[in-house]
This record gives sequence, structure tokens and C-alpha cells, in this order.
Amino acid sequence: MTADAASAPLGKPGARTATAYPRYLAGKLAGAAVSLLAVLVTSFFLFRLIPGDPVRFMTGGRQVSSEQLANYREQFGLDLPLWQQFTDYCGKALTGDLGTSYQFNAPVIDKITEALPHTLLLTGTAFVIYTVLGIVLGTRSAWRHGRLGDRLNTGLALVLYSVPSFWLGLLLIVTLSVGIGPLPGLFPTGGMESGGEEGFAYVLDVAHHLVLPVVTLVAVEYGQTLLVTRSALMDEMGSDYLTTARAKGLRDDLVRRRHAVPNALLPTVTLIFINLGRTVAGVILVETVFSWPGLGGLFYQALSVPDLPLVQGLFFVFAAAVIVMNTLADLIYPLLDPRVGR
Repeated sequence: MTADAASAPLGKPGARTATAYPRYLAGKLAGAAVSLLAVLVTSFFLFRLIPGDPVRFMTGGRQVSSEQLANYREQFGLDLPLWQQFTDYCGKALTGDLGTSYQFNAPVIDKITEALPHTLLLTGTAFVIYTVLGIVLGTRSAWRHGRLGDRLNTGLALVLYSVPSFWLGLLLIVTLSVGIGPLPGLFPTGGMESGGEEGFAYVLDVAHHLVLPVVTLVAVEYGQTLLVTRSALMDEMGSDYLTTARAKGLRDDLVRRRHAVPNALLPTVTLIFINLGRTVAGVILVETVFSWPGLGGLFYQALSVPDLPLVQGLFFVFAAAVIVMNTLADLIYPLLDPRVGR
């Protein structure tokens, strides 16, 4: 090594770290933008494959002339070449205009805004419950792995996670809504409200309708959080820093809460943000089974027509919610583990 090379200043670690995160941030945001554009293209062409004529649906089965059908197609732009429909759709979508629903004759964004609070109420309530339940039970199972409680928790989580949500929902309706034999039904079979209630009575009525769909979602979804948390924590349990913490005389529960759990949260954080994105999308099958007036039920209703603008708009919103939440999780990783993003 020459004297000049030996005397050359070494790169500063702080400078490298200062420039690493902006590059990491830019890469993640660029990836999210590309994904959103891909979803925009996919949502247009995918649902053109659905059989059915939306113009025929709009006529309500009435006998109409070919001139009237042509007028309908011209009104909704269905007479244009496919490439022109695509460019019009992309241009409007980039300005926030997702088109006009065929069956409701209303802006798609208005129908989404109308149904969104109902979905957030249902899936948001279930999300909070199954996330807390999964993390708490997953932590306890990992810390006491191999014991009876761990085997029971893991076995039940695997069974419920494997159960189709619509099947479990129908089973709950049969047993707890319709009733079996002498056992009366305790909960409504569907919907969000009975109607005619006001004030606190209305709140209780909505909560009564909320029980079965929330129980269905919690039962099916909590197992995934439990299993991911359990697996991540068990990977950390043999680490040297936990042995050091115990050697210092820290109680076992302090070692778990202050050292093991925070370092095992990265996979769980990923899952939480993915589930947050799905919360916006709602659970289509559960909302359909329980006739819940949210985005999932609206999507099923639009798909049966097919109401192309509404289906495309909902699909884009569903996918965008997941993409945005995944990107937020990526941006939060460096705060939980400084090694990420360097």
C-alpha cells in the first residue's frame, strides 16, 4: 500500500447511513407507484373477461330496440374501441374519477365513500380483536412452547385458520341466528340494523348485528397472527442477549416483554400492515354471507351484473390499500431494526 493510499481518509459511516435511507425510501415509493399503475391496467382488462352484457342488465330485461341499445352503449362509452376506453379510463382514474356506476347511475367514488364506513366498522373491529388476541396468545405459546397450553392454542389456530370464512359464517347463522331445535336464535341473520331505532338503541342494534360477522372474522384470522408471532419469538429465544439478560437477574416476564418480543416484532408488523390493507378491502365472502352493506358486499353485487366501472373502481381501491400499507410497513422497518435500509 502506498503512503498516499494509507493516508487517504476513510468513508464516514454516518455519511453512508445518511444517504442510505433516502435511497431506500425512494426505491420503496417508486415500487409502490409502479404497482399502482400495474393494478390500474389489470383492473381494466381483467373484468372485460367476465361474461354478460351490462347494457342488457340496464334495460331490466325489457324488450328494447337495437337503436336504444346503441344509445346506451354510446352513453357509457361502450361503443368506443377498447384502446380508447382504456385511455379514457386511465386518464380519468389519475384525476380521481373512477367512472359512473351502470346499475346505480351514480359516481363510483360516491358509492365507495358511502359503503366504506360500514366496512371499516366491521373489519376494523375484528382487526383490533384478532391482532391483540393473536399477539398475546402467540407470545405465551412461544414462551411456553411444548406445554399443553401451547399445543391447544396452536392446534386450534391451525384448525380455524383452515376453515373457509363463508362456511363458518353460514354455520354460525344456522346455530345462533336461526336456532337448532329448542334453542332459539340469538342474533340477526344479516344486515347492519333492524330499522326504526334511534340514539343509544340504534348503537345497540348495530352492535347486535355486528357480533356474528366479527366472531367469524376473528375466528378465521387470529390464527395467522398467533402462528407468525409464535414462530418469530421462538427464533429469538436462543439468542445470546436473552441469556445475558437472564444472567443479570431480570425476571422471566421482563426478559420476554423488554427484550424478546420487541426484537421478534418485524414479521408481525408486516402481517399487521397487510391486514390493515385488507381491512379497507373488507372480506367479500363474510360481508356477502351476512348481507353487510360494505365494500365487499358492493363488490359482489357489482360483479354479478357486471357493473364494470364499479368493479374496476373497487378492485383498484382494494389493491391500492394493500400496496399503501405494505409500503408503510417497509418505511417503518428501519425504525424497528436500524440494519434495514442501510
